[in-house]
Amino acid sequence: LSALHVLPPGFVESSCRSRIFWMKLNKLLLQGKFFQLEINDPYAGPILLDEKLASRCGYVLSEDVWGNPVFRASVLGCHVANEADELFSLTVNIKVSSFSSMRAAVTYTYPMYCSYSSWASREIVCEENYMEVSVKTDIPAVSNDYTVAWMSALPETQNVAYQLWQLMFVSPSGRKRIMVSDAAKLGYSFNNTLSRVYLRAPYHSNESDVSTVSGVNMNMVTSTSMYRQRWLLLLIDTTVSCPVDGISFTETTLTWTVPSVIPTLVVQESTFLSKNILMGVNGQVIVNPEEKNYLLEHNETHIAITIPIGAEGGKLKSSISGGEYGIIYNIDLFLEHTWADADWQTTKYTVIKSITTPFMPQIPTVTNNTLPEERLFNVAFGHFLPDVSLVAIAIGNMPFTLREAQHHGFRLYETPFSNRTKGFILEVSFDDPYVLKEYVNRNETKYTLLINYTISVGPEMTLYYHSAEVDCVIADIELPEAVGYCDKENLYLAIPSFGLHQYWNLYLGNKLLNRHIALTNGYLAATNSTHLILQIPLFAVGVTYEEVSFQKIKARFDVALRKMRTMETLKMFSVSCSFNSSAFISKLYNRSINKKTCDSFLEFIIHSLIFSVCHPDGTVMISAQMKTVPAIDMSKTKLRDSSCKPREYNEGHAFFKFHVTTCGTSVRFEGDHIIYENEISYEKEILPGQSIPKITRDPDYRLTVLCYYRAKETLVLGAFTSDPSTSPPFGSGTMIPRSNIAVHRRIRQALNIVSRVSKDESFMEFYEPNTAILKRPVEPVFLEVELKDESPDTELYLENCWVTRSLDFNSTPRWNITVDG
Repeated sequence: LSALHVLPPGFVESSCRSRIFWMKLNKLLLQGKFFQLEINDPYAGPILLDEKLASRCGYVLSEDVWGNPVFRASVLGCHVANEADELFSLTVNIKVSSFSSMRAAVTYTYPMYCSYSSWASREIVCEENYMEVSVKTDIPAVSNDYTVAWMSALPETQNVAYQLWQLMFVSPSGRKRIMVSDAAKLGYSFNNTLSRVYLRAPYHSNESDVSTVSGVNMNMVTSTSMYRQRWLLLLIDTTVSCPVDGISFTETTLTWTVPSVIPTLVVQESTFLSKNILMGVNGQVIVNPEEKNYLLEHNETHIAITIPIGAEGGKLKSSISGGEYGIIYNIDLFLEHTWADADWQTTKYTVIKSITTPFMPQIPTVTNNTLPEERLFNVAFGHFLPDVSLVAIAIGNMPFTLREAQHHGFRLYETPFSNRTKGFILEVSFDDPYVLKEYVNRNETKYTLLINYTISVGPEMTLYYHSAEVDCVIADIELPEAVGYCDKENLYLAIPSFGLHQYWNLYLGNKLLNRHIALTNGYLAATNSTHLILQIPLFAVGVTYEEVSFQKIKARFDVALRKMRTMETLKMFSVSCSFNSSAFISKLYNRSINKKTCDSFLEFIIHSLIFSVCHPDGTVMISAQMKTVPAIDMSKTKLRDSSCKPREYNEGHAFFKFHVTTCGTSVRFEGDHIIYENEISYEKEILPGQSIPKITRDPDYRLTVLCYYRAKETLVLGAFTSDPSTSPPFGSGTMIPRSNIAVHRRIRQALNIVSRVSKDESFMEFYEPNTAILKRPVEPVFLEVELKDESPDTELYLENCWVTRSLDFNSTPRWNITVDG
């Protein structure tokens, strides 16, 4: 036998609520322990409480919404001491052990007392696990209006044993008459007190039936209790009916519905009169439900209680279902309805209902409160109920316990939110090694924090995992600024080396400007702790000659700064200087350079003091120094078209500037190159002499000029290739300006003439107006010009068609498609 002990303070709380014993145990004093309840029978001793005993004897063992064990017992329970149907007592043994086998248990004996005298003529209690009806025995058993129905039972009563109670059940399967002792074996409990008879029945017994009343399913046991003495036959209606559903939910509320009038309990509905309706939570009557946002409504057919999910008096509980986090709301309600009718003076109808909502998924929210100016991620993870705790995190792919996370330098703490929820705040520096960093846009870094949370949910400590990704883009990278300068023979670019080969690369045209390209093209590259310094000789590959004249050569060198991954051009670094042209030409001459020299983009031909430049737009500039004896009149030099004379000249120099489509320039294709050719000539000149014959210069003086362009390459100005084999063409529809916007097809519409460009030779599908068209030099352009004027005196002659870089008709340069058509 276990020893008896004194109850710990605050362990047990009890009360008498209406006609129910109510006892609650403090779960905090039971943590990690097991307990059992025994009913202390004054004659038989302790009886272990189990489910079968509970439903038969009027006991309920459950938990309240806070998880505290709750024991309820009817004052008419099996082992309750009854004094004159007014004073009731029940003693319970509470056994507590550290072992599931309950060995070495500590036993606490706890007596409870209840006073209840305001009995109604009939009282019905619908508990969670049983139905109970009790009636006074001093009322007539059969009403006059119900005689026919009751008399049908009289033949059965002839066999009722004297001075013994028997029960007769009426169900769809027929009638069944049994002794009280046999009824106990079926789970029923029947007894009588000084002034009352009561029947307690389990839900869904064989003798029960289910019917629908006003949309609510009711479990009903129709029974008559019979007692016969020599001079008395007592028939008592002990029918009981209780709701088994009537619960409905929305996203925000739960509603419990009970019928106002139950036909099996009110035979003469015309005499029904509702007297009082009360609702309660946790066994306590709520006097003003609206103050707690509860809604109690009733009409002729229904009584409805509506509770907001999460309302005071209930409890929200975290749960995991199917790997999802969610919540469940539970509240213990009761409804007490008192009515009168002609058959029963007063009926008090009490229903106790514990309602739990279905699982409601709640996707946790991740709020990015990052502080870019402090370079600090601040991430809030919530909202959670108090029964959730954070147990671990993973940053990137690295797991951390909370202790390890704090030690590493992460800051983790809880924060309260509204509506009694909480969240978890995580702070991580942008510079933490587990933060992903990516260079984006022009000068920005994208910092990405990958988080995997592990939380423990509920008293079951179920683990739940949630991943999140937050990022922040800040402009914390400074694009380099280059410095350019020149000396007498070279151009220089000094470029900051920070970020090079980490974020960006330098490109010369479409080729990566590495050490090999630099050496191949004749550049000198030097680095110090802060800068890369490029030295580019004036006549090196990639130099652009913007102006060539007698006095100067204006040269420019461009390098593109491009993103490593996307190849997007972010900046063009340029250095532009003017050089003394005569000094360079003389130097070239003194070196006796008599062979043709080609630059990747510009072609130089030096032949007998000739310096020529072929521009990408088809413009050719030639500076010729001719030292002959006798001297040549430079004003009389010309190109193939004799009308093309020098633009400037003096005694020994002539300067020509022309377009490759003029001055008799010829064109031919060799492989994948277009070659334009012209020549400077000086016609035979008769020299004065003192006698015949005359002296002539023979043969004619001729110098050939050649320009090479690659036929199948799209040109991006400022991005130059590095050898003659990749020289771009001077133009056509493939030209793209610096903005990287393709050349616009210009739609010219004058009067009633419309021009369109077809996509192929079928002239069935045309390009939309104001769209860019990209064409290579060798590709045909299918142009349609339509005269819409129907006048017979109007004719269409196609004269000139050309392409320009802009929508301006008069913009230059321009590339002819048809001339004098």
